[in-house]
Amino acid sequence: MKLGILQCDDVRASLHADFGNYAAMFETLLQQVDSTLELHFYRVIDGHFPQHVDECDAYICSGSKWGVNDDDLWIRQLADFTRVLYDAKKGLVGICFGHQMIAKALGGQVERSPRGWGVGIAHADMLVEHSWMQPKQDNIALVVCHQDQVCKLPADASILLSNDFCRYSMFQVGEHFLGLQGHPEFTRSYSAALMEQRRDIIPVDTINAAMTSLNHQPDDKLIAQWLLMFLKQTVAKRE
Repeated sequence: MKLGILQCDDVRASLHADFGNYAAMFETLLQQVDSTLELHFYRVIDGHFPQHVDECDAYICSGSKWGVNDDDLWIRQLADFTRVLYDAKKGLVGICFGHQMIAKALGGQVERSPRGWGVGIAHADMLVEHSWMQPKQDNIALVVCHQDQVCKLPADASILLSNDFCRYSMFQVGEHFLGLQGHPEFTRSYSAALMEQRRDIIPVDTINAAMTSLNHQPDDKLIAQWLLMFLKQTVAKRE
């Protein structure tokens, strides 16, 4: 499968040496599940988009420190491209910012959450099971890092994962779009390093609880399997 990664941010320069950029994180995550993947990276943050939706079989939209409600040109262009993908029935998985972009672009709403920062490891319960969720697991743990949340889903969306902090932890729109608030590409060590650099904007109690949560093992590889199986099913449905 030829998979396009829509890159919406860069790792901070101070963390680059230890963790690489987001492209490397996605490559490590996805190719441990399927080494035959052909990955293509598009720096949409710089206005670099696929010329045509069929340049790749399916797409993943990354996270970002920007918000989907920001008025930057590339964010507006990404919303347009998201709608083009949806109309073409191309498979798309949105991660964090990408998850929120799916909701916003398709008529939902995203806002700064009154609950504050979601950081560390978050657990979410499975509400709906699908054939691509193999092996099955009823509770999922993933690294999270966000302030904004989806507060209203677009039409034809269903909730798949949920918890008390983030109701729409994972949702599906139609048969070919999937949004995930968590970061399966983030390691626990990267999560800890990023929180250390954000101590000036994240409350100390929130960071302390999040650091403790990192003792839990995230289900990053399992989720990577699920996401790839979902996207492969979307490809098969278009053939």
